[in-house]
Amino acid sequence: MKRSRLLLLTTCLSSLFLSNAHAQTAATPTQAGTQQTSTKAAKKGKTASAVKKAKVTSVQANQAESIVVLGAGAARETQKLSHMALQQVAPGTSPLKTLSKLPGVMFTSSDPLGSYEWSQQIIIRGFDQSRLGFTMDGIPLGNLAYANDNGLAIGRALQTENNGAATLAQGAGSVGVAASNDLGGALEFTSIDPTKKFGVDVAATGGSHGTWRTFARVNTGILPGGGRMYMSYDYQDANKWKGTGIQQQQQANAKLVQPLGDRVKLTVFGDYSQRAENDYQDISKEQIRTIGYNLDNITNNYGLAKDIARAYQNNTPFPAGIKDQDQSYYNSAGLRKDVLGYGKLDFKLTDHLKGFATIYGHTNTGQGIYATPYTATPAELGGSPISVRTTEYDIHREGFIGSLSYEIGHHTIEGGFWFENNNFEQARRFYPLSEDGYTGSSVHWFHNNAFETQWQSAFNTKTYQFHLQDTWQIIPALKLNYGFKSLVVDNHGRQLQGNSMGVPTDTNTYAGGSITSANGFLPQIGANYRLSRHHEIFADFARNMAAFDNSSTGATSPFAMTTAAYASARNSLRPEMSYSEEIGYRYHDRHIQASLTGYYVEFQNRLLSITPNATNNVQGIPSILVNGGGVTARGIDAAFNYHFTDSWSLYVSYAYNQSTYNNDLTTGGITYNTQGKSVVAMPRNLANVQISYDDGSIWGNFGMQYQGRRTYTYTNDQWVNPNDIFNLNVGYRFHSTNWALRGLDAQINVTNLFDKRYVATVGSAGFRPTDPTGSLQTLQAGAPRMVFFTVRKHF
Repeated sequence: MKRSRLLLLTTCLSSLFLSNAHAQTAATPTQAGTQQTSTKAAKKGKTASAVKKAKVTSVQANQAESIVVLGAGAARETQKLSHMALQQVAPGTSPLKTLSKLPGVMFTSSDPLGSYEWSQQIIIRGFDQSRLGFTMDGIPLGNLAYANDNGLAIGRALQTENNGAATLAQGAGSVGVAASNDLGGALEFTSIDPTKKFGVDVAATGGSHGTWRTFARVNTGILPGGGRMYMSYDYQDANKWKGTGIQQQQQANAKLVQPLGDRVKLTVFGDYSQRAENDYQDISKEQIRTIGYNLDNITNNYGLAKDIARAYQNNTPFPAGIKDQDQSYYNSAGLRKDVLGYGKLDFKLTDHLKGFATIYGHTNTGQGIYATPYTATPAELGGSPISVRTTEYDIHREGFIGSLSYEIGHHTIEGGFWFENNNFEQARRFYPLSEDGYTGSSVHWFHNNAFETQWQSAFNTKTYQFHLQDTWQIIPALKLNYGFKSLVVDNHGRQLQGNSMGVPTDTNTYAGGSITSANGFLPQIGANYRLSRHHEIFADFARNMAAFDNSSTGATSPFAMTTAAYASARNSLRPEMSYSEEIGYRYHDRHIQASLTGYYVEFQNRLLSITPNATNNVQGIPSILVNGGGVTARGIDAAFNYHFTDSWSLYVSYAYNQSTYNNDLTTGGITYNTQGKSVVAMPRNLANVQISYDDGSIWGNFGMQYQGRRTYTYTNDQWVNPNDIFNLNVGYRFHSTNWALRGLDAQINVTNLFDKRYVATVGSAGFRPTDPTGSLQTLQAGAPRMVFFTVRKHF
């Protein structure tokens, strides 16, 4: 660390920085906004053509400034993606997918909208989603793991139509971010506010493979008490693009903004989400070579599924064309039901002292469903050679976030506190299948009357985070931001008694006990110096810790081990730590935004979950958690946004990341040569190019995303090929005094325009030290070309 501190000191002394420059983030043009422009123009006696020109110019200006903002004035690498950018893709698209155009961000999913949670994978500078911070309006979303124990995916927390601007800090989020795992940065999502005028928005989307989505939102405008609110609802249904199954979600949002006098504002937000999705089969490189990308579950062939299960259970030959019991499962699915809400008070006590206080709550019920050939249904319950295995989730969490900010002289001093209490229950159960298979859909709500509970676990997590920071405007051109946070996370786990047909099962399958992650001083320091009106440089350093996960299946959870393994490892396990350093340059003027950032990251105490067997862990065998050494990452992020005419713009981003393991890996008595090998799933090269046009009526963009080759083994003995995927989005906004056309717009979105076959997600079923035959089923195929058409109307 002496070298890191020396580099930090040198960086800060040699790099002078800015800070007063503020990004131009114009509001998204709405129908109400264009009407206001028309009214103002009419009052000045302008002609109809001048009014139309004023509307178009206003729209162009807003769009030109708000699509991507490259963090002008910030003391760390920061980018902001506008509400408009998040709306130009197909409705229902995960904002994580849209954010992947930013430098250094790799996102993959096997569905075209990026919403299929099993295959969602986001990696920034070598850190996956379990080591990134995620918030929505400041509310913690947890680690975004599929088997999430402390939050929920952004697509279940907020409807895509209600997404406001999203901010990404690639290296380190602010010390005030409510996250206990933000080793590699933070993504902060926001919801839009209700409008001041009454309005109704409706939209309908149709597309490939039976995709159908409807959306409606009502804004009340200013209410008698001075408040305003909206309520919205959407329903989305789509068939899988291969195999048999559906991906379905319905969701409702409501938000109220209520002034309480001149100095206090109350914001209340509520979300309800119900999601059900059939899974795509994890596939291997060998299967891609011999069978192809379209290999999937055999939901439409229950007879074959039973033959496969019987062959495995009786040790007889598998049916023709079937290699083993894991090649294709009969069915699998994920069910999630969430309720999320918060109340926030923003207050200004004096002209120099302000703050906020937020309380929030979240409940979740979920099941991960898998029709398993490993366990037969008892004869008295149907006798099928297949049963339904579930992993079940139940989250109840509530928390408080508060902050005070005081301006004195050239200083803005801010401090805050975050507390969360999370009760999480998890279970592994088995349900019967008849000889005829599912009598209804595998995604009905919910499976009950289990014939066996293999294990049950109950966990409590208490999180305490305090932070204090100062922003010091030393001179008009130089700003220094420095502070620290203290983080304590207490994890408690206990195993409950299972029941197998009335007979108690072994309660020692997984461990119970308590473990604490704590660090009292996690500092962050950054500076920004404005060289001139258009040029600035910045540098920062941050130290972060990630708390242990707290579940029976978490990738970094000590309680995913057996009791014996936990007892042996408990005193030697250490929380993961990261040390991040950045130095960068930005340029911004009326037409151009550009940034170039270099970084160096030390990732220490890396936790590695090793499954004892060398094949797919479909049987849920307890893993072994070890501190697998460290990772060193170095690289550059570059972005360039050029509005070369009033209507045309070009956006380019490029990232180079070299993340390598510092140590060899020893597990099961075998040492694997991993030192100097590339980190799994993270490509060294990422690039985005997008050309956009918008004249206020016609708009469109054509873009390409490139991902370099990726490995899914720690020894790097297997790689998947690079891919370059093209997407097209075009639309038209109607400007008319005709009631039917006023407030109407339409758009077409084409994903994977050139229908490329490629591997999307790697490591969907985990990573292994080696895969010499390429037979590990841990890959997800990318979706083929798909087309979506959307019509919106504002009343």
